[in-house]
Order: sequence, then structure tokens, then C-alpha cells
Amino acid sequence: MNLPPARREKARLFKKLHDRSRLFILPNAWDVVSARVFEEAGFPAIATTSAGIAYSLGYSDHERIPREAMAAAVRRIAESVRVPVSADMEAGYGGRASDIVETVTAVIDAGAVGMNLEDATHEAKRPLFDTSVQMDRIRAARETAEKTGLPFVINARTDVFLIGKGSRKDQHDEAVARANAYRDAGADCLFVPGVSDPEEIQALAKAIRGPLNILAGPGVPSVKMLQKLGVARLSVGSGPIRAAMGLIRRMAKELKAAGTYGALTDGAIPYGEMNELMARRSE
Repeated sequence: MNLPPARREKARLFKKLHDRSRLFILPNAWDVVSARVFEEAGFPAIATTSAGIAYSLGYSDHERIPREAMAAAVRRIAESVRVPVSADMEAGYGGRASDIVETVTAVIDAGAVGMNLEDATHEAKRPLFDTSVQMDRIRAARETAEKTGLPFVINARTDVFLIGKGSRKDQHDEAVARANAYRDAGADCLFVPGVSDPEEIQALAKAIRGPLNILAGPGVPSVKMLQKLGVARLSVGSGPIRAAMGLIRRMAKELKAAGTYGALTDGAIPYGEMNELMARRSE
């Protein structure tokens, strides 16, 4: 794959943002306009949200949307902004290492310089891939990226806390064991969503041998506090699209029930600003 120098520079910049010198806040976009808004706000990089992209294209989450459609959405976003883009590709579209090779190839071809890869299977009887299987999948992602010469960032996610089986200590121990195993397999960053307790977050940051990624949400400490706790990266996941849809729901109810326009107008980006934002061509 013959990649342009600008892409390699974006990849180097994105990788450096994980050096833990300061907390890296990575917002999650679901289309070109949300990506442009985040970029205009001054974020140094943007990630996609798999759930957000799926919702916007008429699918539910958990790989219901085809790989090709997801990669096409990533391409539209990557081509529309000047900053690095990382792609959320859920569990990589298949349990085999060969599936991961196809997914990583599609993501890099789409213009992304990083990728989320989770260990959730979304199967009731076996909710997580075996650690050894997930390690093989991460190794396949690493080897595929290295063949391109791109310093591609693999953000390995474990859903231990989201699934919530066993005691809190059991969940902590398994999350740490999995994260460290994924680091050994070639992951650059370790994503542990589903935690909000400051003591647990700090314990994870100390026990995991690599940059820790936390998911923002109810009860999660502030950015300032997360940095003190040792967190390296903060994601917002599908939060922004769900917040946006919440606004649309409030607007719809107000318009239908009261016939007024407060939710429609309060805080809206003016037409001229939005038009100017979308008229700009990416470099």
C-alpha cells in the first residue's frame, strides 16, 4: 500500500498523543459534519463511533452494519478533516485473524491512522473472546499495519466491566490481565469502558502496562481528575450522537405539543457559520 507522506505524518502525530504527557481527549464523530464541528473546536484528532455511524445509516450497533459501509463512512470522515482519524471497528468483523487482516486493510485504505478492536463477541454464552484468541487477533492487526509502514495505533478494548460478571475484584483482575496480554500482543493503548469509580480507575492505570483509555459518561471524574488518576486517553463513544438525538426528541415534542421553537433555536449554530464550515475543503 503506497501511503502519502501526509498520512504517515498524521499517524506519527496520533501515536505521540498517547505519550501520557497529558490526557488525550478524543471525541467520537459519526459523520462529516460532526467531525468538522469537533475539528473546529480544536481537538487534535478525531475518532469515529461505530454505534453512531450505524445509527446514522439505519442499523443497530454490534456489527449489524457491513464492514464495507462502516469503512466507507470512515473514509468520508477522514477525507473531510485535516486532523488524524481513528476508526471504531468494534470486534473487527469476524473472529478469525484473517477477518482482522481484512478490516485493518480496509481501515488504512479509508485513511484512518488507528483502530479500536474490542474483545466482546455479543454472544450470551461466550460474551468475550478467549484471551489467547484476542491476542492472535491483535497480532494479526499489528502485522498487517506494519506491512504498510504506518505507525498505526491499535486501541485494544476489553468489555469486562460492561459485562459485569463476578465480583468487582474479579472484574478488575480480569481486565488488568486481559489489557496487559493485549499490550504484549501489540496493542498501543488499552481501552477499559464501564468504570467510573476514581479508586478503580487509578488502580487500573497503575496495574496496566500501557496507556489507559476511559469512556466518558455518568459519574466519570472530570478531565482534570482523570489526568491525576493516570488516564492517558478519554473517549466519548456514542454519547455525542445520543445527546444530539435527545435534543431532536425534545425539539420534536416541543414543536408538536406547544408549537414553540426554543429547543430548535437555543444554542443552534447559525446557518452562515454552518455553511462556511461545510464549504471548506480538506487539505
